[in-house]
Amino acid sequence: MRSCSAARGSASRRPIPTSRFTSRRVRGRSPGTAAPASTKIAADVLSGMQRDAAGRAAAAGADLQPAEGEDLDGKLRRLEERPDCRLRVEAGVSHSQLAKFCIERGLAGLEFGCGIPGTVGGWLAMNAGIPGREVKDVVEEIEVISPTGRALRHFPRAELRFVYRALRGLAPGSLILSALFNVSLSDTDAVRAEVDRLLTARRNSQPLDVPSCGSVFKNPPGDFAGRLIEAAGLKGRRLGGAEISPVHANFIANRGGATAADVLGLIREAQAAVWQTAAVRLVPEVRLIGGKP
Repeated sequence: MRSCSAARGSASRRPIPTSRFTSRRVRGRSPGTAAPASTKIAADVLSGMQRDAAGRAAAAGADLQPAEGEDLDGKLRRLEERPDCRLRVEAGVSHSQLAKFCIERGLAGLEFGCGIPGTVGGWLAMNAGIPGREVKDVVEEIEVISPTGRALRHFPRAELRFVYRALRGLAPGSLILSALFNVSLSDTDAVRAEVDRLLTARRNSQPLDVPSCGSVFKNPPGDFAGRLIEAAGLKGRRLGGAEISPVHANFIANRGGATAADVLGLIREAQAAVWQTAAVRLVPEVRLIGGKP
């Protein structure tokens, strides 16, 4: 078996600036942070978090997207190639780390995740994907710790209720530790070519040169959130340091110094404008902690 890993773990109860750890780099504050290096440490952290309301809220939002390249010491980010074309990936693994691993080993099937912000834990919680392929299509099982930190369970694919941009059925506050993905044997050049093709397509249609968290709203049935927002005249609209992207209207980018309040303000504006112009209620794809759109 071949693997790569991170070693340590860290935790803090001191307030920290969230801009260090989110893919949108927006300013805000969190009551603390934890980067467990092992299953046991993660269980201990969850157990301690149950003792206060702030901790329970943070546990419920465990798919918070760490920024690419931000080193949360010890976060669960091991990858392990297993027999029969399976790949075990821990929740802290980023899209670039996963792509590099698969390219080096010629493993195909997960290229669609390239460029999707966040980590594998967030992808699983959100059933992340692109048209025609989602996380649900490649998962064999996931490993989850209960909200209390006392029970560890492996859920096979048949017991997982994936829907559009969500994974249903887990107890609120559960923590996803890892997933077992199905892959196929290929070669380095072929996997790299597919990754490059998908990244090029993203760069041509999405604002990848500025911090964002990807799509903000779910696409309503039979339509696209970006089209509706653009039709409402909000493409390029700015509030503070946040901007509804002129490249793709379903992205809210940080143009410099954006706060969480700026982003929430634009989310509310987009919802109100689309309701007024098209009588469609836009539902956020992103999960909000500490505020409602």
